[in-house]
Amino acid sequence: MSLPDVVSREQWNEARSRLLAQEKEFTRTHDALNAERRRLPMVRIDKDYVFEGPYGSVSLADLFGDRRQLIVQHVMFGPDWEQPCPGCTASINALAPAILDQIGTRETTFVLASRAPYDKIAAKAKERGWFVPWYSTYDSDFNYDFGVSLDAERGHVEYNYRPEPELLDGDTSAEMPGYSCFLREGDDIYHTYSAYARGTEGTVGAYVFLDMTALGRQEDWEEPKDRSGATRGGDPTFTS
Repeated sequence: MSLPDVVSREQWNEARSRLLAQEKEFTRTHDALNAERRRLPMVRIDKDYVFEGPYGSVSLADLFGDRRQLIVQHVMFGPDWEQPCPGCTASINALAPAILDQIGTRETTFVLASRAPYDKIAAKAKERGWFVPWYSTYDSDFNYDFGVSLDAERGHVEYNYRPEPELLDGDTSAEMPGYSCFLREGDDIYHTYSAYARGTEGTVGAYVFLDMTALGRQEDWEEPKDRSGATRGGDPTFTS
């Protein structure tokens, strides 16, 4: 790889100013995209999904804890796999307790989910010293419904919102990476966003995860509102 050109300080300042203008434009575009993501329509979840965790079977609602939002990282770890995906492993290794703490202060819970049986998940989590809650979707349609488990026999061959039968590579099934976000409003749960493929790259910081959610970074104070826009009363909440 060739190194950058060597120039005078004046030339460097001129080049840096040009790049700064591009960086500012990128930031404006990025902010506009995040705002558009928050305006994305959502779908109510009507299916009862069951997950296996350290305390037995739990529902999708249980994964939220007492928070309003949920982010699920779909970790590639199939039922017959001996190890989780190296790429997913690297992203989990990059997580720090402070990141999850910051996400949690914005009414959002972060968990992992895979199709491997829970005993395999628990063993690998202990082996790696992972602290992030990790659940099994082995007896659930969750992975299939949210587009990260492909299965030719089930007719699930779409990934990243388009047919991708070549990802099976001659096999009948395949596991893929992704993130899915959910919002709870009263007793109802809504699917608000999912990202796959290159959309999962660079997801490390708390703000990167929060930008995926319907409530965003929630940095300005205002009175909490329901979906109709009416104030709900109670304590203030963060909003974007």
